[in-house]
Amino acid sequence: MIDNFLIGMGGLVGLLALIAIRVPIAYTMILIGFVGICLQSGPGIILSQLKDLAYAQFSNYDLSVLPMFILMGGLAARCGLSSDIFRGANAWLGRFQGGVAMAAIAACAGFGAVCGSSTATASTMGQVAIPELRKYKYSGALATGCIAAGGTLGILIPPSIVLIVYAIIVEVNIVKMFAAALIPGLLATLMFILTISLYVRFVPGSGPKAQPVGLRDLGSATLAMLPVLVIFGVVIGGIYAGIYSPTAAAAIGVIMVIVYGIARRRLTLPDMGDALLETARSSGMIFLIVFGAELLKIFMSRAGVPQAAAELLQTSGLAPMTIMVLIIVIFLVLGCLMDSLSMVILAIPFFWPVVAGLDFGLSPDETKLWFGIIILVVVELGLITPPVGLNVFIISAVAKDVPMRDTFRGVMPFFGSEIVRITILVLFPAVSLFLPRLLQ
Repeated sequence: MIDNFLIGMGGLVGLLALIAIRVPIAYTMILIGFVGICLQSGPGIILSQLKDLAYAQFSNYDLSVLPMFILMGGLAARCGLSSDIFRGANAWLGRFQGGVAMAAIAACAGFGAVCGSSTATASTMGQVAIPELRKYKYSGALATGCIAAGGTLGILIPPSIVLIVYAIIVEVNIVKMFAAALIPGLLATLMFILTISLYVRFVPGSGPKAQPVGLRDLGSATLAMLPVLVIFGVVIGGIYAGIYSPTAAAAIGVIMVIVYGIARRRLTLPDMGDALLETARSSGMIFLIVFGAELLKIFMSRAGVPQAAAELLQTSGLAPMTIMVLIIVIFLVLGCLMDSLSMVILAIPFFWPVVAGLDFGLSPDETKLWFGIIILVVVELGLITPPVGLNVFIISAVAKDVPMRDTFRGVMPFFGSEIVRITILVLFPAVSLFLPRLLQ
């Protein structure tokens, strides 16, 4: 047992070392898991497990929802939904100080509701909103910072790819997970808009007003947003109402986006082919990471590393909330080094056993939902935190005239807003659990 534990700790050190030198996370987990199990039980055992492990993982019906939502997001990005959402939001909010940036946040939330990916939301909305923000002479820091931060909304507002992966890992109902994420996602949108309102007050001239639009233009811009609201309502509303499963809902969403794109003459056969290829690449990457995580989980469980970590923290005498804060800090550090999906898949199997053994006055299912939302908000921060800050790099590629240091400076007020939101979610679990309890 001691030998196995030492092998496990050695594997953990090797894992962190390979991540530090930027070896892809999927290959890292597969390599460490394979070598670790070989050292523990011999090559015969691991080869026997590999015979069935991949099929057992990839034939999981819950995983079928991932490519469908990825495809829906890819099609939505190609048929102009993002520009329609931004135009409508800008018609309503642009007249206020900092209003165009507020409209960009609202549009990120709306597009995230049909996309499910933070990086895709940041990239797409950056191309749509940044030219408009520059037209009205918004400061480079606010223009790029609000889009980089707004892109993070795609990871939490349902449907979210990372949300689905978390639900599969901890074995919690995906519908309940979507319900738990909705209010925190809307809260983030409102807090980001409030952050912009405060920013333009303290930094005069950073966010001028846009020209007010006439009543006719306001009406047409509002009508252009309706397809997004309808798609979101049919997909997410149908899931919440129990009319169909998340996979079926995603398939319906794909059909609705295709019909919309063809009806507006914005979606061509080459576009659909590109979206399918993108879906295949993204799904293959996610499935490979999931497979590597399962190998790593088998190795670490046999070594007793997660169990030892859980026992150490649970017998440390620290209050459950103190342990939760420590876990949040660890995830914040990991967010500086890794992308969001890899972080969730790698770290949750280590930290969930710790949280599951603590008493927060919640049922096991409610603890899964509450912990998941907190971690996903922390993971959002990783997308705008140096040195990785994936969304910042994406926006810098779109706005080449804005130095990256200005973009990092621009996301700092939103970083502060997220810290406040994490505090609210930790102290008041009912914010996350209100809708799941209502659905029951």
